[in-house]
Formats: sequence, C-alpha cells, structure tokens
Amino acid sequence: MTGWERARLRGRAFRELLRYDALSRYCGFPGIRRRMGGMRDGATTATVEASVDAVAWMTSFYWKPLLCLQRSVVTARLLRAEGFQAEVVIGCRARPFFSHAWVEVDGRVVNDSPAYRTKLQPLDRF
Repeated sequence: MTGWERARLRGRAFRELLRYDALSRYCGFPGIRRRMGGMRDGATTATVEASVDAVAWMTSFYWKPLLCLQRSVVTARLLRAEGFQAEVVIGCRARPFFSHAWVEVDGRVVNDSPAYRTKLQPLDRF
C-alpha cells in the first residue's frame, strides 16, 4: 500500500469521525444506524487491516474522547466504502453489566479482541 493510499484512508477516517459527531448531535443513534451506508462495488487496494489502522491512527489525533460505538461505526463505514462486508455488533454481559461494540468482517472481529465475540451476548448487528 502506498503512502498516498494510507493518507486517503486517514482523511476518510477523519471525515467519518466528524460525520458521526454531527449525526449523533442532530439525529441520535437511530439516525446513525439509518445512515450506515452500503458496500461499494469495485476493486480497491486497501486491506481490512489498513482501514482499521487508519481509524486507529486518526482517533489518536481526535480532540474528543471516543467510545467503542463511535470507533466501530466509523470503521464499518470506512470498510464498506472500500468494498468489504463490515458489520457493527453491539454486545453485553448482564452481571456485572458490561457492553461493547466491535466490527466484524466475514464473521471475524477486525477492530478489537476476538474474546468479545465469545464473552458477550450480541444485542444488535447493523
């Protein structure tokens, strides 16, 4: 992957972070979910790992604290734009209560620990 491709992914990740903030403020979670976007057709040189790294890199420079849901939605939108079948999963554990969001591509957790998939009960996928 070229430096230009990495810069393009990082720029897109930054725009997606800003988009999430705006949708969250004006539309809430239902608006974010409705506007997830579909998978694009077409070949791309980006990989799943490069897209996840672009989001992680950009979140280190973002001026606001980011929660797992925000990172997961941004990662899934970026992956979908690059042509991958990405899905945001929200899971929880009842006792003691704990919830978390992550992204799966082809049933594989890509932006977090795979242990979340086995230890938490999925509540929603989108």
